[in-house]
Amino acid sequence: MKSEPDTFSISDLYKKSNQIEHWDGVRNYQARNMMRDAMKLGDQVFFYHSNCAVPGIVGIMEVVKEGYPDFSAFDPDDPHFDAKSDPAHPRWMMVDVKYVKTLCRIITLQELKGYPELADMALIRRGNRLSIMPVSPYQWAFILAIG
Repeated sequence: MKSEPDTFSISDLYKKSNQIEHWDGVRNYQARNMMRDAMKLGDQVFFYHSNCAVPGIVGIMEVVKEGYPDFSAFDPDDPHFDAKSDPAHPRWMMVDVKYVKTLCRIITLQELKGYPELADMALIRRGNRLSIMPVSPYQWAFILAIG
């Protein structure tokens, strides 16, 4: 799961009450579907800092609440407001995540691109700009091993 660190960082999650936060504001259908259908209670997730000087994996989170309607879509004062989203038939979903740990170092995007073992990873493939991307069990284990 990607976030710009000047918007919400791994440190921000660490400082939250109970180290839990909802992952709101995702406005891409493919990413929404992953949160709604694929992310399950207890799943671990990489926290990735994007759109910054050194983009990369900075930590690990755990899903502590499965997909539910993203209430920010219904709030006209919220930057993620979607006038076409209906509370009776919500368009956007979110999950709650809990801080697990900050990695000892940033595993940079540049470094990840250098491993042929990760060539099929969604994050590495050219043109992939989703804020939430799947990671296979093999990719997960490989990244933990290099971290």
